[in-house]
Amino acid sequence: MTKNVAHRGFSSHYPENTMLAFEHAVAAGCDGIELDVQLSKDGQVVIIHDEMVDRTTDGTGLVRDYTLEELQKFNAAAKFASPCQPQHIPTLREYFEFMKDKPQFTNIELKNGIFVYPQLEEKVLELIQEFKLEDRTAFSSFNHYSMVKCKKLAPHIPTGLLTSSWIVDAGAYGQKLGADYINAQYCSFTPENIQEIEDHGLGCNAWTVNREEDLRRLIAAGITSVITNFPDLAGKILKEQQ
Repeated sequence: MTKNVAHRGFSSHYPENTMLAFEHAVAAGCDGIELDVQLSKDGQVVIIHDEMVDRTTDGTGLVRDYTLEELQKFNAAAKFASPCQPQHIPTLREYFEFMKDKPQFTNIELKNGIFVYPQLEEKVLELIQEFKLEDRTAFSSFNHYSMVKCKKLAPHIPTGLLTSSWIVDAGAYGQKLGADYINAQYCSFTPENIQEIEDHGLGCNAWTVNREEDLRRLIAAGITSVITNFPDLAGKILKEQQ
């Protein structure tokens, strides 16, 4: 059955990539959570999507130019559409402390497509191993070199190749790189593309699927997972089809 993955947590109702969004995604009954990681100036794995803090916090500048202590002084709920209690930028360790006893899996996007953070793959893997979450974690990135590296470091942990393009023969390409999933923009998944990917032994994870008609189309097509800002809506549709 298609998995319901909360994009940056329950990000339609709560500030993205915050513990509040993750807590409410779990409460909403999602199957998994998708989040983004980068490194702080002092080498800590932090959860934030943009390379700059400007869009989501009351700070300004690059994530990599601040220490963890400095980053956590920013309010990660400052730019959210609705009034919300202040939130800090969480660390991956903090997230794992919360998730370690939960059944949900985590899709960790390594944000190394613009800046190549040294040792990001190794630092994330160390945390996964420390919390013994290898069987409930997957890697993804737009940097496909990074996914090849992750597969070499931890062959047993699934990797997903992120793309916003319509890749011809995506399944063959993913198979060649040893990947487990093609994580593509939802509109590029057609029945033909899904079939080609599955014929090469890979799964299909669609992002970011927010409209009901798109959720229904992809779930009906048997997509591996929908990554959505509305895990409540996705869960409702999935229950209807059980």
